[in-house]
Amino acid sequence: MTRDQAAPREIHSWLTDMDGVLVHEGKALPGAAEFVRTLREAGRPFLVLTNNSIYTERDLRARLRGAGIDVPEGAIWTSALATAQFLVDQVPGGSAYAIGEAGLTTALYEAGYTLTETDPDYVVLGETRTYSFEAITRAVRLIQGGARFIATNPDVTGPSAQGDVPATGAVAAMITAATGRSPYFVGKPNPMMFRSALNRIDAHSETTAMVGDRMDTDVVAGIEAGLQTFLVLTGSTREHQVETFPFRPGAVVPSIQDLIGLV
Repeated sequence: MTRDQAAPREIHSWLTDMDGVLVHEGKALPGAAEFVRTLREAGRPFLVLTNNSIYTERDLRARLRGAGIDVPEGAIWTSALATAQFLVDQVPGGSAYAIGEAGLTTALYEAGYTLTETDPDYVVLGETRTYSFEAITRAVRLIQGGARFIATNPDVTGPSAQGDVPATGAVAAMITAATGRSPYFVGKPNPMMFRSALNRIDAHSETTAMVGDRMDTDVVAGIEAGLQTFLVLTGSTREHQVETFPFRPGAVVPSIQDLIGLV
């Protein structure tokens, strides 16, 4: 480990980001497959977290398996699943107008929500590669009519083979400009997503660690949720950038491979 903030607490459960920690552009990062295998063999509760709301758990399991990482569907927690759980906790059996892909609509449906374009309790905005002016206009009018505005995550851009593309946060800003209503973002860096993940695996914050590659989402949300945090240098944040933030992770390590011994 290149930097330690304090003596590490005993770790019983693990949360880990996916992109930049386990995989990068469809390929497994150093130690990722062994880390997950070690967690499973040790019987440690764990979840792989992602702010991406496009894909279902089955889709993401297939993607990880393609990279040689065997993660059960039940060990994947997306911002879409966290959003669906949040809505169920707020208004059980409610209704929503959803803009998004299968990851979001499936999560809402399986949570008992009715998907409708008529007088919904919520407008729920997720990530999609096919945002339409018609859908955004409908969302604006429903919010103006009293629907509450929820978004899966605040990321303003997402990656593609051709470069960055507008993501949930950018479209949310457009809807906010038209309605004067800001959404409640459920995904990282809202620690709500981590708390719902802890509930999912019946874990306690005092004995759970978060592994991420971004200071501004993974680490800050982990700190706010009371978790021990590890920053890996295989993703977005470079080591020299850590000092520019007003908060620090528990430790900075080259890759998740360096954490296998802590499982």
